[in-house]
Amino acid sequence: MSFGQTSASQRTYKPLLQPDLKLMLIENDLIGLQQFCEVLNPAIVAEVLSGLDSQSTWRVLSSTNIEHQAEIFEFVEPKQQIELVDSVDREHLSKLIEAMSPDDRLGLLEHMDEEQIEALLPLIAQAERDEIRKMLSYPENSAGAMMTTEYASLPEDIPVSEALNLLRQQAPNRETIYYVFVVDAGRHLQGVISLRELIMARPAALLADVMTKDVVSVNVKDDQDEAAKLIARFDLIALPVLDEDNRLVGIITHDDVLDVIQEEANKDAYLQAAIDPLEHSYFSTPLLTIASKRGVWLLFLSIMALVTARALRSFGDEAASQPWLEWFLPLVLASGGNTGSQSATLVIRAMAIATMNSRDKVRLAIREFLTGLILGLTLGVFSWLALQGLFGRDPIQSGVVALTIAMVVTMGSVVGSMLPILFDRLGMDPAIMSNPLIASLSDFMGVVIYFSAAIWLLG
Repeated sequence: MSFGQTSASQRTYKPLLQPDLKLMLIENDLIGLQQFCEVLNPAIVAEVLSGLDSQSTWRVLSSTNIEHQAEIFEFVEPKQQIELVDSVDREHLSKLIEAMSPDDRLGLLEHMDEEQIEALLPLIAQAERDEIRKMLSYPENSAGAMMTTEYASLPEDIPVSEALNLLRQQAPNRETIYYVFVVDAGRHLQGVISLRELIMARPAALLADVMTKDVVSVNVKDDQDEAAKLIARFDLIALPVLDEDNRLVGIITHDDVLDVIQEEANKDAYLQAAIDPLEHSYFSTPLLTIASKRGVWLLFLSIMALVTARALRSFGDEAASQPWLEWFLPLVLASGGNTGSQSATLVIRAMAIATMNSRDKVRLAIREFLTGLILGLTLGVFSWLALQGLFGRDPIQSGVVALTIAMVVTMGSVVGSMLPILFDRLGMDPAIMSNPLIASLSDFMGVVIYFSAAIWLLG
């Protein structure tokens, strides 16, 4: 069976192509399997392979050469990768790992057991083996752990004409050639030149004279988030990674950064919904695992709710003497919780997009306090008028609710903005300050402030 062009507008290929693939496996159509692996985009092939058992997947992959196998394998989900690793002989696996790009190879090895890695490394060529050990030594989530060593580099003392010839020789084995990094004899980074600039330059000009010397770079131990922010800020295709001696050891490409950004966005979305982040896709995660990741937070939030209930119980006499107070308790709690959640979301996103120094954080605290005060006074006046006009409360009773709303909205804004900053200062993920958690804290403060205001104004 032959494969033609498939429309890019189709959102998923698995339901369309997997039935045909299973038919080819039944008929042992080796030519069709080979075309399937080599004609379609590797990402599409990996998507269609998801859900097949390991034996069938290897039958499909074995129909093409090791280079195509590696390209497809790099797009397979980590969980399925490990299942495939456990079901193939070590010799085949070692060849596959050698053919993979360094960054994707490292991603696979990080999901494997240490015993598996040690048993596998002796079967890998010495050069790749040394590179693997070096990259595994970098801290997790560091720039060194996500970089690739397949970059284009040239010496600074050669003319442009010679540089183009050397670049042509390097191109087949490089991740990208759109940026060419210029290094000295000790591989210290001297500058960078784009392929466009190289083509447009005079053939006799030296690289040292046409390159850009002010190069944006990161250290191998810098956090991946820092690399992502630099690539986004300066609109780069690739970012050089330097070691402690300022030698060029690798590059981080924009496609790898997109993976990091998506992973961080998913993580923040989970945490802000009070869910521990899933390591794999939703349907690849066992039901009990999903329940446990959600249950831990729900249990903690339940404890917070019980604390709020305890505070409410302590004001039982006031609530009994003024039954109308309970009518407006949901209004008070919702006002504080919603405001806190808004502030937390704004601050967490701001911190994710740009690095904040101490001055920025002070400015943010002041702005959120003033914003909360404006919102609190506005909602307080609105509530004061509404309670008198719609519920027949007198000005003092309406003032209890109005004053409480003004205070809880202001405090909710401050707490919602400051707690993420505090958690970041402590080295924790600011997104832990999820909307449900902020709402629970605001509920507790709302109950205490509400009935304290009632005691103060009503006696």
